[in-house]
Amino acid sequence: MALFELALRMGDNDIVLAQRISAWCGHAPILEEDIALANVALDLIGQTKLWLDLAGEIEGAGRSADDLAFLRDARAYKNALLVERPNGDFAYTLMRQFLFDAWHLPMLRALKSSSEQRVADIAEKAEKEARYHLERTEDLIIRLGDGTQESHSRMQAALDDLYPFAGEFVAPDAIDDELASRKIAPALSEIGALYFDYLETALAEATLKAPVDAPVRKGGRKGLHSEELGYLLAEMQFLQRAYPGAKW
Repeated sequence: MALFELALRMGDNDIVLAQRISAWCGHAPILEEDIALANVALDLIGQTKLWLDLAGEIEGAGRSADDLAFLRDARAYKNALLVERPNGDFAYTLMRQFLFDAWHLPMLRALKSSSEQRVADIAEKAEKEARYHLERTEDLIIRLGDGTQESHSRMQAALDDLYPFAGEFVAPDAIDDELASRKIAPALSEIGALYFDYLETALAEATLKAPVDAPVRKGGRKGLHSEELGYLLAEMQFLQRAYPGAKW
């Protein structure tokens, strides 16, 4: 079921992060960012549908993308811990998004060459959106990191707190090893090298410094989550939990 796990991990990252950033709608510091964050959330929800449709198809148990999104408990979610971190201030939200985007784009680019055509097709569609997402967040972290003293200090504080979570995206387990051996997904060591090289360059331009020897915070990809995910899912899943099978 390695392919099923890949689809869940990719889809769960997308939907949890989409739920987080959609909370900024109507509250972002400027109108342009309000619109941008909402659009990124919609992009990620669209990608969620593709990944969870695939997961349901592979599982063969009759569960739809909606079932997988709204009827699983937190323990069954396989997203990385980074994406479930609370929004905090705008700097925190932006840094969380940047650390995700910087992994997401090279991962999708590699998945375009997957031996599993259904995975390659999804990656082909999602990569175009991910490229825009990273261009936007890179520009903003450089502008704010190398901006005023206030913007720099906020961005640095966000990086200090979030950087330990970044390594989970490229920390392989037995599932990742199987996917790589079957050429369904890339070896995470290859993605990790691209990821951290890119982060080093971009953060230097932003005059930001990544914590040295920060321990990797992980567990989410195995279903071990912070309490924050439970609160997020309780809100997201309320309608289907309160009125099972409800239809518009």
